[in-house]
Amino acid sequence: MSVNQKLLVFAGSYAETEDHSIYSFVMNEASGELTQLDQVSGFKNPTFLNVDAEQRRLYAISEATTAEGKKAGEAASFAFDPISGSIKLLNRALTVSGPTCHIQRDDQKPYLIVVSYHGGMAGLLEITDNGEIGQLLDTQQHEGKGAHPERQDRPHPHSTFFSPDGRFVLIQDLGLDKIFIYAIDRENGKLNLHGTTNTHPGAGPRHLAFHPNGNYAFVINEVDSSITSYAWNQQEGTLTSIETVPTLPAGGFAGENTTAEIAVSNDGRFLYGSNRGHDSIVVHAIDPESGRLTLVQHESTQGGHPRHFAMTPNGQYLLCANRDGNNIVTFRVDQESGRISPTGNSITVSKPVCVQPVYVNV
Repeated sequence: MSVNQKLLVFAGSYAETEDHSIYSFVMNEASGELTQLDQVSGFKNPTFLNVDAEQRRLYAISEATTAEGKKAGEAASFAFDPISGSIKLLNRALTVSGPTCHIQRDDQKPYLIVVSYHGGMAGLLEITDNGEIGQLLDTQQHEGKGAHPERQDRPHPHSTFFSPDGRFVLIQDLGLDKIFIYAIDRENGKLNLHGTTNTHPGAGPRHLAFHPNGNYAFVINEVDSSITSYAWNQQEGTLTSIETVPTLPAGGFAGENTTAEIAVSNDGRFLYGSNRGHDSIVVHAIDPESGRLTLVQHESTQGGHPRHFAMTPNGQYLLCANRDGNNIVTFRVDQESGRISPTGNSITVSKPVCVQPVYVNV
């Protein structure tokens, strides 16, 4: 970080329209303490965010209804001030015909991709020249069902991530036990299906993280609390399974558990995943030669239902959003061992779901 940068943190949450739901914080990098700068209301469940630090834009999903009274996804664009952290709405627009759960931005062209868990679809949206939400360009509807009779009775796409070279978009469908690999036709604004990868039955793939070397991808599976390592063929745009490991301690866990977020350290040595129920972060060491994982640690998240977490850009801290704990907790990351430990700093936020730390120039 240069002396002309500061670390801002944005958070989205479960909230009713009249409640505060999107927040900005500044982080003290010496202590890990968060200080709130601004908060926004007027949105229902803006649970996931994406930040464009260079353009000083913040994008959020939310829930809305159509003129006919049907549930729909909505996206909102905000400008933020890097000094004050203030958040100003630019515009909001309906997206796909179902509530959305994830939003991703295309670095190569001004596009956004959203996915609808309940609607079973993905949508490609344009971003206008001034950073506003533009028109819906394409929609892809998934079909079928998975192995679990209750959790996988229909498609449930849960996240979308770009391949390291930006050529492909990988969409994890929890309901179908499939990872859909799309190529973006950036000239015509289309999502073209390139291929699919089947997970093991009953896995429920939720989120994905690529290794910095571009050779591996790691998927956290919500339904059976596991992580699968894949070899990624960048040229062909294909995934090949390497191994699957549990996210819970040996000997099991008596309560119910589902997983949520997954992340790889900047140096590619360690992998992190969150358990909801066991309420922990699991840490694995990554073998750079094989992509296989070795358990390092389970650490309490200091709150219930860790739905999302993120590493700070310098890798020194992990910020965990505990939805049922109503807090965002800061952990220090040991760079040699990969282990995390609570700093003692926690800030109260109502039902936080997503936390996004970014450096901004001031």
